[in-house]
Amino acid sequence: MSKRLVAPIVAWYDVHARDLPWRQPSATPWSVMVSEFMLQQTPVSRVLPVHEAWLDRWPTPGDLAAEASGEAVRAWGRLGYPRRALRLHASAVAITEQHEGAVPATYDELRALPGVGDYTAAAIATFAFGRRHVVLDTNVRRVLARTVQGEQFPARSVRRAERDLAAEVLPEDEPTAATWSVAVMELGALVCTAERPRCGACPVADQCAWVAAGRPAYDGPPRPVQAWAGTDRQCRGRLLAVLRDAEGSVTAADLDAAWDDRDQRARCLASLLADGLAVRTAEGRYALP
Repeated sequence: MSKRLVAPIVAWYDVHARDLPWRQPSATPWSVMVSEFMLQQTPVSRVLPVHEAWLDRWPTPGDLAAEASGEAVRAWGRLGYPRRALRLHASAVAITEQHEGAVPATYDELRALPGVGDYTAAAIATFAFGRRHVVLDTNVRRVLARTVQGEQFPARSVRRAERDLAAEVLPEDEPTAATWSVAVMELGALVCTAERPRCGACPVADQCAWVAAGRPAYDGPPRPVQAWAGTDRQCRGRLLAVLRDAEGSVTAADLDAAWDDRDQRARCLASLLADGLAVRTAEGRYALP
């Protein structure tokens, strides 16, 4: 029964898909790879201008690999989770050294790159090369949880049964499988959203187990709500912004001015140094790597 979802969702996607640069026929595998790194926990609207600027500056992995990793952190701007920039730079170096500068096409080769996990490898192989893989992001998981399992939200972590279900739905034909993967993801992003889903606009509402059950509320463990104000994440972001906006190195006093809490500031600076997002110079100043 779950395979009946494929045709109407793919047909819906043909009409309603957003015009995104990494989906264009002219998009390179590198463009797709950059988008997948940037889109992790970051909305499309924030990624679009940074993705464009990134590809203008570094149109190939080799272009990025030729520069210091700190330039990747600087160009990452305020996308958040800046370690992704370091990982993308490390992957660019590996692609340049091990794959003659071309993004590899197979899951196993992609998975072996620095910072590339299961989801990212499957997504790049699928969206850049049209391969058949299970691609499970939060949007896909939510659509399948509702339509097939009748649950408002999936479990916090991916379970074997959930992956088996996604594999069962995945079309056998590679091109159709690749289209399905992006189509169901788009449905989750635009219609079957976490808050206020638009069931009246859903092409499979008549097949949806959650709708049929009366849209029962989620009754699992509390879903985490990420705080921001006053957290170490915010403090790290403030300190990193000082480093990013400077043309060279900065003094400890420059960083002191960015955050009032001395103990928290010291802890967060130490974590930036440990993560490789900042370095301490011989003169006792601080800079991007």
